[in-house]
Amino acid sequence: MTDRPPLPPFTQETAAQKVQAAEDAWNTRDPHKVSLAYSEDSVWRNRDTFVTGRAEIVELLTAKWAREQEYALRKDLWAFDGNRIAVRFQYECRDADGRWWRSYGNELWEFDEHGLMTRREASINDVPIEEKERRILGPRPENERGLTFPVR
Repeated sequence: MTDRPPLPPFTQETAAQKVQAAEDAWNTRDPHKVSLAYSEDSVWRNRDTFVTGRAEIVELLTAKWAREQEYALRKDLWAFDGNRIAVRFQYECRDADGRWWRSYGNELWEFDEHGLMTRREASINDVPIEEKERRILGPRPENERGLTFPVR
């Protein structure tokens, strides 16, 4: 088993690193790359969908990014303790009809001793926006790393 640092138990610094690494990976929109951060038997609740294992994670993310075009994400560390991290996030995307959406959510993460996520629970709400209201225009620039993203 290959370790995926940083490893638990998390500190403020290592939890923030884990969150930024997740944001960076998700912004690639590469389901296979993203899935490698999760254990082989990782369990997810994503909105109203439940998946188990990397193959199902890849399937969910492939369908997600086919629907959510021009997807761009920001994650913020909310809290951490031991091998758990709580995250709040926002992302924006365009649907097939050209409508823009901003999605707000919270995630609860749990990791094994190798730094792989074994559990992810995500609650997400979608808000329609106009294209001119967009704030997330691609991956986070270096000069914005570590900054909390505003709610509005």
